[in-house]
Amino acid sequence: MVSTEAALIYTMVIVSAADNNMTDSELSAIGDIVHELPVFDDYNPSLLLETARSCADILSEDDGMVTVLGVIKESIPAPLRETAYALAVEIAAADGDVNQEELRLLELIRHNLDIDRLIAAGIERGARARYASL
Repeated sequence: MVSTEAALIYTMVIVSAADNNMTDSELSAIGDIVHELPVFDDYNPSLLLETARSCADILSEDDGMVTVLGVIKESIPAPLRETAYALAVEIAAADGDVNQEELRLLELIRHNLDIDRLIAAGIERGARARYASL
């Protein structure tokens, strides 16, 4: 088990790494989220790189994704699970291109965190609206 904040960061990291290409816009979005959202008020942002590396280390192990998803579910309390899903969607949308790997991972996260399909759809629609362009 890790801290709630670390588990939220793990959630963002796995989405960013889903296509084996962590883009600058995704990494920047993670940093911005950690610095701006109240859920991270008690988190030391200087630990962000260490937390991301910890997640990456777990992912590199056999069944690493299963392990990370288990850590996320265990470490994020029920009232913050929708927040975790919203953060995952934000990172997927951050580079303007949500690919198949990210979509599959979002579905895994949704199921893992027991997010209702309608709530997930609302979160996803909000992200599409925020990242729309002409």
